[in-house]
Amino acid sequence: MKAIELEKAYNPRAFEDRIYALWKESGAFKPESSSGAKTAFTIVIPPPNVTGVLHLGHALNNSLQDIIIRFHRMRGEKTLWLPGTDHAGIATQNVVEKRLRAKGIDRRDLGREKFVEETWKVKEEHHAIISRQLARIGASVDWDRERFTLDEGLSRAVREVFVSLHERDLLYRGNYLVNWCSGCGTALSDDEVDHEDTPGKMYHLRYPLVGENAFIELATTRPETMLGDTAVAVHPDDERYRSLVGKRALLPLCNREIPVIADAYVDRGFGTGVVKITPAHDPNDWEVAKRHGLEAIKVLGPDGRLNDTVPAKYRGMTVAEGREAVLADLAAGGCFIREEEITHAVGHCYRCHTVIEPCLSEQWFVRMKPLAEKALAAWRSGGVIFYPRRWENTYRHWLENIRDWCVSRQLWWGHRIPAWTCADCGRLSVSRSDLASCPHCGSARVEQDPDVLDTWFSSWLWPFTTLGWENEKCAAADYQNFYPTTALVTAYDIIFFWVARMIMAGMEFTGKAPFRDVYIHGLIRDKKGRKMSKSLGNGLDPLELVDEFGSDALKFTLAFMCAQGQDLLVDRESFRLGSKFANKLWNAARYILMNLEGRALVREPALLPVDRWIASRLNGAAKTIGDAFLSYRYNDAALASYEFFWNDFCDFYVEATKLSLKGGDEAEKDRAATVLLAALEKALALLHPLLPFVTEEIFAKIREARAEDSAAGTAFREDARGYSGLLINAPYPRYDEAAHDEKGERDFAFLRELVSAVRTLRSECMVAPEKKLRAAVKTDGEEAEEKARFIGENAGLVKLLAGLDSVTAGAATRGEASGADAAWAEYSGGAIGLTGHGWEARVYLGGAVDIPSFRAKCEKNLERDRKFIASLEAKLANPDFLKNAPAGLVEAEKQKLSEAKERTGKIAAYIREMR
Repeated sequence: MKAIELEKAYNPRAFEDRIYALWKESGAFKPESSSGAKTAFTIVIPPPNVTGVLHLGHALNNSLQDIIIRFHRMRGEKTLWLPGTDHAGIATQNVVEKRLRAKGIDRRDLGREKFVEETWKVKEEHHAIISRQLARIGASVDWDRERFTLDEGLSRAVREVFVSLHERDLLYRGNYLVNWCSGCGTALSDDEVDHEDTPGKMYHLRYPLVGENAFIELATTRPETMLGDTAVAVHPDDERYRSLVGKRALLPLCNREIPVIADAYVDRGFGTGVVKITPAHDPNDWEVAKRHGLEAIKVLGPDGRLNDTVPAKYRGMTVAEGREAVLADLAAGGCFIREEEITHAVGHCYRCHTVIEPCLSEQWFVRMKPLAEKALAAWRSGGVIFYPRRWENTYRHWLENIRDWCVSRQLWWGHRIPAWTCADCGRLSVSRSDLASCPHCGSARVEQDPDVLDTWFSSWLWPFTTLGWENEKCAAADYQNFYPTTALVTAYDIIFFWVARMIMAGMEFTGKAPFRDVYIHGLIRDKKGRKMSKSLGNGLDPLELVDEFGSDALKFTLAFMCAQGQDLLVDRESFRLGSKFANKLWNAARYILMNLEGRALVREPALLPVDRWIASRLNGAAKTIGDAFLSYRYNDAALASYEFFWNDFCDFYVEATKLSLKGGDEAEKDRAATVLLAALEKALALLHPLLPFVTEEIFAKIREARAEDSAAGTAFREDARGYSGLLINAPYPRYDEAAHDEKGERDFAFLRELVSAVRTLRSECMVAPEKKLRAAVKTDGEEAEEKARFIGENAGLVKLLAGLDSVTAGAATRGEASGADAAWAEYSGGAIGLTGHGWEARVYLGGAVDIPSFRAKCEKNLERDRKFIASLEAKLANPDFLKNAPAGLVEAEKQKLSEAKERTGKIAAYIREMR
């Protein structure tokens, strides 16, 4: 067999694009590639918004999905990862309006139809960017099944759901208080409002009592809304104001009489115990007004300016301008008392950050309580499982306290509400098809509702509409084959927006939860724990990271750091972890493949103990990694992959095979090369979900070489699934209890501990690599004889790996002396003792180290470290340091102390041994 050449340096840029094109063109991403599979594993991608480029949070989310999809695909399941994008109503419209404003164009001048045309152009532009980005990070999605929330099929499904909800009395239109964003010019649902603690002021005012020379004092944070007051309220049990209930106050600046009412909503301990009631601009006041039959006066228009219901002086003013003018006029009229600085929670638009104004408006709402009950039942019955489980409490709490959902938006980009009003009879009609005439009176003067539906109204249908569902009689093949889907992978910040709503929609319209598993991952933050943002300048572009480190490095690092229930704290340097691991894989493979020159691969090679050991370790790693993937413990899977390949495979097994590859006869070299190559292939399959590009590239080189050697076969030739030759479709290693070699693993764990201890000693004593040492080992315990015999049988391996000239071993007995006893006595001077589980050793340094000089250096280091320990102990005993220093610094100093004590203990032991 010829040697297989890999480039000397790992350079992912040289092959990642080529490999992705190969996967895509071969149909490897399609579920049909798993022929004969009985089970399906399906994920529908959380659709990114067509408003920009993917950020590192998207890279995390899609990397985690890709890892789990690749794992299940290799397990032989019919695997579908369905891609798509979201039209993102408010966000996309904002992008287009901003572009138009830069050209001096207002969307109203352009008109609805032309504006929507411009928006489609932006959608296509950003969709192309997003698709390229997903390909660059290796997303193995089925591109032929890609969907968009505004495509024809999904649009029909959205209309079907809207009409069905209306028919079931689960959707209604009416005048209610909503969250109004004047920046976006639309209503928002409660979940689209971000509440932030903001510095503000509490203004103390007084309203004159009608017919009396007296005032009633109250406090408010929004004095401009007093122009819409229709009452003042006190608590019915507040003795201070009981005599005022039923009287009337004169509203300053408006000269309008309003009643003094009693309502238990009022907090007697807040301010003066008197509150102004502005039903059209405060949700609590709105509820009070309904109980007392109060008028609701709307004083703010859609543009956020004071409207024609207020005195002429204030009309057209912004909220800030109106507040300033109202306060000045109140002060001039003697109705302003004082102001005080406060911090209070203020709602902001989640998109444009404009302060939200509660405002009375006619909107469409979905009745959520009946839907929530079904979603709760699905979870309680075990039909939906959260990973980690603690998010179930968040899910339950939100559903048990749910409010009706405002689904109409005053936008042009989105699903137009399928409702028409007749200009002649005034009747409202909701229809699955466009209406040309009124179904009630026949008039042709019907006008469609100008509003569109909330973006989330199409997103909550995503798991089943993307698979072809358009109504409850759906017979689409994909819907029948892949619904319900298996898993949802998403961040915790959209549990309310999306996750719970999808479960509600799935239960209502399909009778099934749309997915079984809900894996909630953390958010990407910088090393200081801050969210990444443009304003902070701490964002990381995933494509720049791919360019610098490679897609595999990005994916592996994110998985390695993704512990369940925790945010990820990263910076650019973090991704060197994945890069170093991929580089280790490349270099190990390069070494193995170079040593195939002239080798004849053996059909059924005999296995040495070390070969059976690595097979058992790989078998165990397959179980650990597989179990971790099945429970979405990505970091555990990544850690197990890293430890197996770096520590077991590279640092021990590959080194161990050098005995055969460099010192054996030709037949032994052929045997060793055959086993080593097969082990590498299995290791590549094990690592593929986490490092797909580099494993596929190496595997392709092996496949080419095997193809030239008719006797070589393949490590996967027995696969019954019709293995395609690509690693992406190769079978994933499965745990086989029969392959578990418990005794072999125990024996080699003992041997590795011994080798590791000697290597550490060499490093600490600065023994040159070419210098060989001698060691004597005594074993004890129940298996003392076996352990000593195992060292003897593998003496060549121990000498090779530990850098020894000789090693003798014997059980620690009281009887006849062994060869180890003789060596033990011989090494009593100039040797250092080592101990481990069931063994102790003396390693002779004479000839490799200048003992007197080394002892003098150790004594000097011991003195230095003892002084360091004393200073640390003094610092940690100082109450002022413990009180004032950050907790992290205190913990770091304690860690330094622990390490220094461990180090001095070891140095002191060396000195004793050398004496």
